Amino acid sequence: MWKCEQIAGTSLDVEEAADLYRASTLAERRPVDDRERFAQMLAGANLVVTARTDGGRLIGIARSMTDGAYATYLSDLAVDAAFQGKGVGRDLVRVTREAAPRAELILLSAPGAVGYYPHIGFAHHDSAWTLPGPGA
Repeated sequence: MWKCEQIAGTSLDVEEAADLYRASTLAERRPVDDRERFAQMLAGANLVVTARTDGGRLIGIARSMTDGAYATYLSDLAVDAAFQGKGVGRDLVRVTREAAPRAELILLSAPGAVGYYPHIGFAHHDSAWTLPGPGA
C-alpha cells in the first residue's frame, strides 16, 4: 500500500524526485539532469502531494501551483511505472483537489497519458495554448 500526503516542495530530496521522474518516464520532458533548475522547479510549487509506500519509497508526485480559490495548475503527475494502474495517480489527484477544493484543476497531458485523464474524471479542453520558455 501507499500513503499520499501534502508536503512542502522544498522538503523533497532532489535526487529521489529525479529518480521517480525517470521511473515514471516524465523525465523525458522535464529538466531532471539540470539539478539547479529541477530543484527550483520542485521548490517553486506551492502544492505538492507525494505518494510513498509503507516502507517509505517515493512512488508518486503531484506538483501544482494554485491560488486556492479559482485555479490549480497540476504541472506534473508522476507515478513510478511499476505502480501505474493501481490507483496511485487517482489518489494524488484526489489529495490535490482536497487541498484546493474550490479551484478548477487544470493540466497539460503528456502525449502518452492523454487517454488516462478522462478515465479519472477530467474533461478535454481544446483551447489551451503554451508559449515555451527559452530553456524549454
